[in-house]
Amino acid sequence: MLGSSRDAIVNQPQQSPEPEMWGPRTDFAATAAPAPAPLIDPFQRAITYLRISVTDRCDLRCVYCMAEEMNFLPKRDLLTLEELDRLCGVFIARGVRKLRITGGEPLVRRDIMHLFHRLSRHLGTGALQELTLTTNGTQLGRFAGELADLGVRRVNVSLDTLDPDKFRAITRRGDLKVVLDGIAAARDAGIKVKINAVALKGVNEHEIADMIAWAHGLGMDMTLIEVMPLGEVEGDRTDQFLPLSVARQQLEERYTLTPLPDRTGGPARYVHVAETGGRLGFITPLTHNFCESCNRVRLTCTGKLYMCLGQEDAADLRAALRASPDDALVTQAVIDAIARKPKGHDFVIERQRPAAVPRHMSVTGG
Repeated sequence: MLGSSRDAIVNQPQQSPEPEMWGPRTDFAATAAPAPAPLIDPFQRAITYLRISVTDRCDLRCVYCMAEEMNFLPKRDLLTLEELDRLCGVFIARGVRKLRITGGEPLVRRDIMHLFHRLSRHLGTGALQELTLTTNGTQLGRFAGELADLGVRRVNVSLDTLDPDKFRAITRRGDLKVVLDGIAAARDAGIKVKINAVALKGVNEHEIADMIAWAHGLGMDMTLIEVMPLGEVEGDRTDQFLPLSVARQQLEERYTLTPLPDRTGGPARYVHVAETGGRLGFITPLTHNFCESCNRVRLTCTGKLYMCLGQEDAADLRAALRASPDDALVTQAVIDAIARKPKGHDFVIERQRPAAVPRHMSVTGG
């Protein structure tokens, strides 16, 4: 039984039996239990967006994200797909309207489409407004059609270069053609694709303008992201870090950028590119804190709920989930966690040795 259904039963006031001669009730709407209270953090931000990392594993090893030799979690530590579905139901019952499936690379998890099948039912009832995912694109060719059939209308594809040799160097093992074919498959299936590119000093900074022209030429939005100090990686992130204020100055030598009021509830700030007609986003966790309107929390594949990407505080939802078949305990654990959501992160690139936050990006899915 779904968590929301259980809550409705548990919270329904007990009514005394009525005489049969009164006939059927006609005022049920007036006496039904009120909807559960939405999730509101201490700064009066409504939490309507949940990102779920279904695995820490990935088939690439991007230099800013992972060490080349990673020690991944034992599979026995992961929540089952059924448990992930149940937790999502708890959040949806409390007002979450957008789910994003992330990783690692989410599409490498075995039987992951079973989870998409289960979650898509919330789209059918209208309880969920959007089900989407972030992917490196390597598996999109296999799954794009099925994702579209299940109601996935948008995906974010992480892609930092259109140069095959540079792509292999950044990812340490990837094949650019496979990703481009996956993007084409998604677009052919009617899924809107947005390109996410991490700006890397001395690596792709002089390619960004051409990538924008390519993405916008195919009708795809693009977002630039500053490298984040998450997890230990080989090399020095200060060498990788390109402030997006600098990248924007470089772009303005070629493009006319006009600020847009568009806000998706996320960290990106958008501009319109006059020469391409497309939209470009900037995510600046280091040079411009974007936390004032944060509406999201992040669930890991082991059941830890992180209230902030840039903080280490987390709530263990797995223990509450497994302690009872009823959702009351885990719902209370979620409410208690949201009550300590911080105002914002404190990323500082200079504190990357050791990393400002020791867990790798793949643990919480960005």
